[in-house]
Amino acid sequence: MIDLRREGSVFVLTLQAGENRLNRPFLDALNRAFDTVEASPGPAALVTVGEEKFYSTGLDLDWLGGAGQGEAPRFVNTVIALFARLVALDVPTVAAINGHAFAAGGMLALAHDFRVMRADRGFFCLNEVDIGLPLHPGMVALVKSRLGAGVLRDVVLTGARIGGAEACERGIVDEAVPAAEVLPRAMARAATLAQKDRQTYAALKRGIYADLLGVLKNAGA
Repeated sequence: MIDLRREGSVFVLTLQAGENRLNRPFLDALNRAFDTVEASPGPAALVTVGEEKFYSTGLDLDWLGGAGQGEAPRFVNTVIALFARLVALDVPTVAAINGHAFAAGGMLALAHDFRVMRADRGFFCLNEVDIGLPLHPGMVALVKSRLGAGVLRDVVLTGARIGGAEACERGIVDEAVPAAEVLPRAMARAATLAQKDRQTYAALKRGIYADLLGVLKNAGA
């Protein structure tokens, strides 16, 4: 489902569940990986990456449909809580977007400090408008905190599929690079950031993300 390895100061979390749709077992695995990262001593950073053509395609609606009455709101709150944890993680975080990042999968990428995306193939897309799913208030807060007003409008209200080069031009990601360079560039960025004082970095990012974290933690309660 996932693989967590460490290369020097950089933890690499590879998502290995096909389209990496978010369901409770998958989120449990992510939280265990975050536990390991948080418990590590000294300088560290985290990179997440998918495999083949998928980063994550969002909520696992098939799993959710069979999970029982009342599970949907509880599970969405669990997703929001995971976003909050990732935003507040005490190390630098970089999403290596190797392929499609759709809906809550795109939001998972947005919950990182930085994003490196494949330039030639794969889309960033918040397609809830096309599948009839209103955004949870916590999701709205996350997207608003990461995207400029014009980009926010276009992404949320049109469900546009945005390739890596355009995503970089519009400030959704920080770099758009060839496929073979996505993970190495993300790891290089993470390794540089890992040299920062860990406690200071954590305090600074929790400060600049304080408003977002307040909404996420209340929304995911």
